[in-house]
Amino acid sequence: MCRIGSIKSNKYIHPSLTLKLMRSQQKGHDNSGFAIVMQDLGGIFENYKDLPILSMAVTDEGMKYAEDLLHKKGFVRVFQYNMEVNPDINLDIQPMPNYIFEVFQYPKNYKNASRNEKENLLLDCRLKLRKLLEENNEGYVYSFYEDIISLKEIGNPNDIGKYFNLRDESVNIKAKILTVQCRQNTNYDIVRYAAHPFFLQGYTTLTNGENTFFEKNKLIQQNLFKGYIGFESDSQCFLYTLHYMHKILKWPLKYYKHILTPLPYEEIQKRPDKNVLERIRTTLANFEINGPNTTIGVLPDGTMINVIDSKKLRPTVVAKGNYNENDMVIITSEVTGVNEILPNRDINNDIYTNERETIVVDNDLNIERIKQ
Repeated sequence: MCRIGSIKSNKYIHPSLTLKLMRSQQKGHDNSGFAIVMQDLGGIFENYKDLPILSMAVTDEGMKYAEDLLHKKGFVRVFQYNMEVNPDINLDIQPMPNYIFEVFQYPKNYKNASRNEKENLLLDCRLKLRKLLEENNEGYVYSFYEDIISLKEIGNPNDIGKYFNLRDESVNIKAKILTVQCRQNTNYDIVRYAAHPFFLQGYTTLTNGENTFFEKNKLIQQNLFKGYIGFESDSQCFLYTLHYMHKILKWPLKYYKHILTPLPYEEIQKRPDKNVLERIRTTLANFEINGPNTTIGVLPDGTMINVIDSKKLRPTVVAKGNYNENDMVIITSEVTGVNEILPNRDINNDIYTNERETIVVDNDLNIERIKQ
């Protein structure tokens, strides 16, 4: 099984905390990779909240491809951070030559553009750059969005942490929301794009488990929206369903669980909202998932969610407490991970997510349990 974790804090925290979170869960590692998405950034990125950041791992030529493409689109780079690495030959990692986070000004003709116009521009550029890099085998682009950075790599998670100096708190990269996974979906090829968390237009998901309805989901999703691509992992479907339901259809968050694992027909008939639930089952039947899984998600506004499969075969724990004067909520696969960071919390308030509910954590760290 994979191990997943997320931390939502009221103050900026360092990514070293995610390694601490996952340390006691390392029996779930298989040296297939490590990935992290950081949202609501502090440190060296705190002054660029309204500007898009490009996260990529590329060759020197791939870096040139990216710069040329974005320059032609009218983007102006205002800040670049190249991650300093520890090139120890004994580390189990398959590194790329360059790991880069670049902050850009929007093109001048987008000064008065709407939010949707800017988001479409960023997505179009990322998709074009991804295609260009793939065709020439020159690297990977993980995200291009405001106030978000992403890092993915193949190898032993502990060694990856050492390689990128992620335990060194003097490296001034911080965020209020961190999502991390220390294993890829090993049912498929080990490639960087298959590493969770997955990201699209401000939405992030990561999953422990599998989706046996993958082919059914993929068949419908790949024709719905230009950003639904890749499908290197069956778990990407959870991201695309969340994005489609919440951003495209603009449905309330409470319906996400109803789409993934609909209630039995007999129960729906007893509900006051049966008309809505029947329509979901009819129109979005191909979005339904199956198999043992649990998913953590983050919305563009910072809301964090957690849902699990209807059989509760991949549990999660949700805990709230204080770490070094930082109030935070942690969602992770095993309570041992929470114990590493919040040993003094009141364990009576821990939540083990129910198979028929959605956990929602707002930006004030209030935890809501929405019954399906």
